[in-house]
Amino acid sequence: MHTQDLHGPSALTSAVEGHGRLSPMGAVGTVAAVGPVGNAARSAPLRVDAQRNLEHVLRAAREVFGELGYGAPMEDVARRARVGVGTVYRRFPSKDVLVRRIAEEETARLTDQARSALGQEEEPWSALSRFLRTSVASGAGRLLPPQVLRVGAEQDEQAAAVGPDGDTRVPHQRQGVEASGLQSGGARPDSEEGLDDGPGAAELLEVVGRLVDRARESGELRGDVTVADVLLVIATAAPALPDPAHQAAASARLLDILLEGLRSRPV
Repeated sequence: MHTQDLHGPSALTSAVEGHGRLSPMGAVGTVAAVGPVGNAARSAPLRVDAQRNLEHVLRAAREVFGELGYGAPMEDVARRARVGVGTVYRRFPSKDVLVRRIAEEETARLTDQARSALGQEEEPWSALSRFLRTSVASGAGRLLPPQVLRVGAEQDEQAAAVGPDGDTRVPHQRQGVEASGLQSGGARPDSEEGLDDGPGAAELLEVVGRLVDRARESGELRGDVTVADVLLVIATAAPALPDPAHQAAASARLLDILLEGLRSRPV
């Protein structure tokens, strides 16, 4: 019987509970599959190596998807991680699974950044601008799931105000969100199944909504600015450029311009 490391710790557990034998080195040793006569048939990869490979794949996926969008092929991720594409698929059986993992992590990071801004800044405008600057500087916009933008626009649409002529005033940004894809390079993912509207997206929208409401109520944010607009700023102000210094400078400059556009003007 051959033991092959397919899922990191689970493979180790199976080998030990089945026909395997854990070396005296423990977690950093090897797992040897033992046959009926007690001969070691094959040594499985080290568990620490499997974890390291997983970290390489996730880091590479963030970089590749950030540069090329969620439509980038798995082969590009494997090449950046310096592993075979088979290794990537052993960890993530489909591209949708990998995309979901990266998108969920990025959504959670944005939510933490929004909460931090709410908790550390008393002034509503300072809290909103801090969140935007932190998010853009971290490159979050290049990995912002398109579905989060779509859901934010749909929520704004449902809460649209009624104009003086009696017609429902639908926020303008939804068409732009859907038309552009809002991913680096404008590419949409091969499938949207890995980016469904989960609780993480709802949580992000709720926290950002609090930032927007506070800034709007203080009179510093334009009254027509919505949650989707704020997310659109994060996605727009994070261009993927080959030179890191140029990229940081361009993002900071673009964000300054966009922040000026968000501020209310005296009547």
